[in-house]
Amino acid sequence: MEAKMHVWYLEEPEYARHERRRGRRFAYTSLVPERTALIVVDMVPFFVAGSPYCMGILPNIDRLATVVRDAGGTVAWVMPGVVARSDVGDEFFGPERSALYRNSGGTGPLEARIWPDLTVHDGDLLVEKGAASAFFPGRCDLPQRLAERNIDTVVITGTLTNVCCESSARDASTLGLRVIMVADANAARRDQDHNATLHTVYRTFGDVRTTDDVVALVKGAAG
Repeated sequence: MEAKMHVWYLEEPEYARHERRRGRRFAYTSLVPERTALIVVDMVPFFVAGSPYCMGILPNIDRLATVVRDAGGTVAWVMPGVVARSDVGDEFFGPERSALYRNSGGTGPLEARIWPDLTVHDGDLLVEKGAASAFFPGRCDLPQRLAERNIDTVVITGTLTNVCCESSARDASTLGLRVIMVADANAARRDQDHNATLHTVYRTFGDVRTTDDVVALVKGAAG
C-alpha cells in the first residue's frame, strides 16, 4: 500500500481573524519541552492497517517522538481500551460493528498493541481510553498522569483526525491545556474530514502547526 499525505490547508481569512484578535498568527509561539507531551492517538493495527494516510504520517510521528523525548518532554501512546457492550452502541453502530469498535485496541501488553513501525521507549506513557477522547473525565487516566509531570502543552497526533484526535483536542483545551494539533501528523479517511477538523481546532481550541514547526519550537526552547 502506498503511503499518502493529506492535502491540508487553513483558509487565509481564518489566519487573518486571529492575527487581528491577538496580533499574531499562532497562539503558542514558544513552549517548555519538559512541560510538553506528544499525544499519539489510536495508532494501532485496527486503524492503521489499510489506511494510506496513517502510513503517511508514521515518519512524522516518529520524528516528533524522538525530538520531544530527547528534549526532556513526554511521549504518550493512547489506545482504545475494551469497553462494555451497551444498548446505545449496538443501536447506533449495529451489534457487529459495535463489537469491532469495542475491541479495536487489541489485547495483550499495551506496548505490543502499537503499530510495529512505531517504537515505545522507557519513560513513555502507555494508556487506554474508554471513550473517543483521551481527556474525557473518568474514561482515561492520561490527564492525571500528565499533571503528575507538570505538563501544560499537548501536541496531538494520530488517527482519526476528526474523531478521537479532535475529541481529545477539544477536551484537553477545556481542561486548560495548551493544544497544538499537527496538520501533517494526523490522519483521517478523506482530506475534507481532515481539513474540517483543522479549521475547527484552529478557530476555537488550539494551534494547528506542521511537524517542522513543532520540531523548531522544541529545539529552539531546548537549545
